[in-house]
Amino acid sequence: MPAPAYLSPPFLPLHHPATASTSTSAHLLSGSRNRHSRRRHMSGPVLLKAKVGDGDGDGGDDLLLASRRHAVLGVARVLFAAANERCLRCVNQAALGRSVTGTFYGDLLVGAMAHSWRLLMQGLTSLVFLCARADEYVRPPPSPLVLTAHDKPAAHPQQVHISTVGSNSMRISWVTDDRNAPSVVEYGKSRGNYTVSTTGNHATYRYFFYKSGAIHLVTIGPLAASTTYHYRCGKAGDEFTLRTPPASLPIELVVIGDLGQTGWTASTLSHIGGADYDMLLLPGDLSYADTQQPLWDSFGRLVQPLASARPWMVTEGNHEVEALPVVGFAPFVAYNARWRMPHEESGSASNLYYSLDVAGGAAHVVMLGSYTEFEQGSEQYAWLERDLAGVDRRKTPWLLVLLHAPWYNTNQAHQGEGEAMRAAMERLLYEARVDVVFSGHVHAYERFTRIYDNEADSRGPMYITIGDGGNREGLALKFHKDHRSAHLSVFREASFGHGRLRIVNETSAVWTWHRNDDEYATVRDEVWLESLATPKLSTATAGRQDDEL
Repeated sequence: MPAPAYLSPPFLPLHHPATASTSTSAHLLSGSRNRHSRRRHMSGPVLLKAKVGDGDGDGGDDLLLASRRHAVLGVARVLFAAANERCLRCVNQAALGRSVTGTFYGDLLVGAMAHSWRLLMQGLTSLVFLCARADEYVRPPPSPLVLTAHDKPAAHPQQVHISTVGSNSMRISWVTDDRNAPSVVEYGKSRGNYTVSTTGNHATYRYFFYKSGAIHLVTIGPLAASTTYHYRCGKAGDEFTLRTPPASLPIELVVIGDLGQTGWTASTLSHIGGADYDMLLLPGDLSYADTQQPLWDSFGRLVQPLASARPWMVTEGNHEVEALPVVGFAPFVAYNARWRMPHEESGSASNLYYSLDVAGGAAHVVMLGSYTEFEQGSEQYAWLERDLAGVDRRKTPWLLVLLHAPWYNTNQAHQGEGEAMRAAMERLLYEARVDVVFSGHVHAYERFTRIYDNEADSRGPMYITIGDGGNREGLALKFHKDHRSAHLSVFREASFGHGRLRIVNETSAVWTWHRNDDEYATVRDEVWLESLATPKLSTATAGRQDDEL
C-alpha cells in the first residue's frame, strides 16, 4: 500500500469570502505559497500554559456576599450561554456552507459578529487559563484559520481516525450528525469485500449549548501486521483504507506537534502524505478549538485523509484543556471524547498519559501528560515508574517519550514552563535510558544533544522540540543565544515542518526534520542515533550543522 496521499478537503475561510481577495483565498485553499513571496513567519495570539486547579476558593465567610456572588454568576452564566450558543451556531452553519439569515449582507454582518465573539472568547479563555508574566512572549497578530466543510448526509461518517490498541487491534473512531447511526465497522482485505463486521458504541458530549454528533468507537481485530485493510463505517458513506504497522523493525514514525488548521497545516499534511510511513505521533495541541467546539469537527475532517489511513497516537497540550471553572466545565471534555487512546491497555487510569509497543515490542513509546498531576506521589508519576520498570531493554532496544511542554528550550516563548515536570520526572527517564524525548508547545524546531540535569550526558535522552506543525498562532521566532542551555542546543530554526524517526534496526535510527519549503518538504536537519540499550553508549553524530536564527 503506497503512502496515504493527502487530498485536502474543501476549505471554507473563517471570514466571509467576500472580504478576502482572490489571491488570499487561493493561498488558503491550496496550502501552498509562491517561492518569491512566501511568508515564513506567521503569527497569532498567545495562549500560555494551562494550570488546572480546583477553582479559586476565596474562602470568604460572609454568607450574604457569597449568595450575591452566586446570583451574579448565575445570571452571567445564562447570558453568556445564550450569546455563546447563537455564535457557535453561526460558526457551525458557516462551516457547513449554509446561510444563517437568508441574505448575503445579513450573513456578512452575522459572520463578522460571530468572528468577533470568537476572538473575544479566545481572549477570555486565555485569562481563565493562565496568569501572564510581564515579560511573557507576545505573538504578533493572528493568521487566518480555514474550516473544512461537511456537506454529506447526517448518517455519513466523518472525522474518521484510527489508533492502535494492543499488538494486533485498531480502534476506528468517527462522528455522525445522526446520533442514531449504527456503530459498526465492516472490513476486509479486498475493496468492497467485507468479510468481518464488528460493533462498538457511541457517545455524545455537551459544551455550553453545543452538543456533539455521535462519536463512534469500534475496535477491530485481530489484524495481521503490515497488511492493508479496506473498511466502511456505519454501513454508509465512503470506503477507507488502512495499513497496519509492521511487527518488526524497520519502522518509520512521523512526529508533528501543534498542528491546528491553517493553510500551513494543510501544507504540512501534504508533505507528510508525500512519503510513506507507519505511524504518526503528536505531542499535543491538535485542533486549537479553544472552547469553540465546531472547530473540533472541522479539524477532524481536515486530518481524515491521513488519520484514517495510518494510526495517529496523540497526547494532550494546553489547547486541549478547555476548562472554564466559572461556568462549570471540567478540562479535556472534548479531547477525551474525540481522541480516545489505549490507556487501559498500558495500565493507565487516564486518557492523558499511556504507552504502547511498536514494531513487535522493539520500541516502546510513552505519552506523558504535561497538564495533569505529575509530581512524585501523583498517579501519573506512579504509573510512569511501573511502566518504565516493565520495559526489558534486551527485548526493547528503543524507548521514546512524548510530552507537550519542553523540558529544555532556548526559545523566548514558554520559558521554564516544563521545568516543574522536568524536576519531577527527569531522573526516571534517565535511569530508564530513554533514547529521545519529543515535545511541542514552542512553535519552532530545536534539537539538543543528549542531556541530563542541564548537562551534556551521553547516557541521557536527546531532546527535540517540534511544535511547528502549522498552528494559527504562528512561529516563535526568537531564540536566546546566551541562554544557559544554548551550548546544548545543536540545531534550531523557526520554520513550519514535520519530523521522521526511522528506526532501522536494534542499534541504529535516523531522525530527519523536513521544513515546509514551498511545495517541497526540505530535509533541513538529520542525525543518526545509537540506542542506549546497546553496550556502547555513545552520543549521536549529526549529519548536518545548524544555522541559528
